[in-house]
Amino acid sequence: MKIIILKKSIIISTIIFFIVSSFFIVFFKFFQSREVYKDRDFWEKTGNIVWEVNTENKLVALTFDDGPSPTYTEKILDLLAMYDAHATFFVIGSQAEKYPEIIKREVKEGHELGNHTYKHQEVNQTSEEDLIKDLKQAHQVIRQITGQEMKVFRPTSGYYDGTIVAAAKSLDYTVIIWTWNQDSRDWTQQDGISIAHRLTRIINPGSIILFHDQGGNRSNTIKALHVLLPVLAEKGYRFVTVSTLLKLRQDARNVIK
Repeated sequence: MKIIILKKSIIISTIIFFIVSSFFIVFFKFFQSREVYKDRDFWEKTGNIVWEVNTENKLVALTFDDGPSPTYTEKILDLLAMYDAHATFFVIGSQAEKYPEIIKREVKEGHELGNHTYKHQEVNQTSEEDLIKDLKQAHQVIRQITGQEMKVFRPTSGYYDGTIVAAAKSLDYTVIIWTWNQDSRDWTQQDGISIAHRLTRIINPGSIILFHDQGGNRSNTIKALHVLLPVLAEKGYRFVTVSTLLKLRQDARNVIK
């Protein structure tokens, strides 16, 4: 009896060992296949990733991730319209499928749509092949709703590496992060007025500001915009899409050439 129990224990232990070993082999190969991390300075020189655009013009790009939301996006659109502000909405494909009328309104009112994946999976845990499939799926959703082609892509969590850039380039996307000190952090419990005051103190021409219009309680985002929009407008800033900023960058490069 003891021998039988012992044999069963050995068999179970062997099975567990092979399962665990297989997991670590797959895990190791996945991350081994990803390109070694390169810093921001490297990617800015390539032009494949953009954090902000150097310009003396008082232009800033408001960006909103994770939408559309039936609760918050249209309130944001109402506020933007009050200040003739154009923004870039990095939308999730599955959300766009649920609320196509909001997507159509965004386009109708002159805003830009960017790809933020179809399901909002973490891109640093996704292979290049799977990421391309996901981005294509989201792209197709937006094309069917609007007839337009998206040109900018924001990776989830702002993560970037060679695999992500390669996937984006294969679909003719420019990877957009955000100005590092212009993360509104509206996903925290920070009060909207405090968010607005912090951002207005450190804003610079060419900044790309990160907000969210879905994924939780975004009432603080609405409060922040109530303060931020009029204050920056009074300072002479205009609110433009990310692609408008990118055109300034390209124009500057053409002059240098």
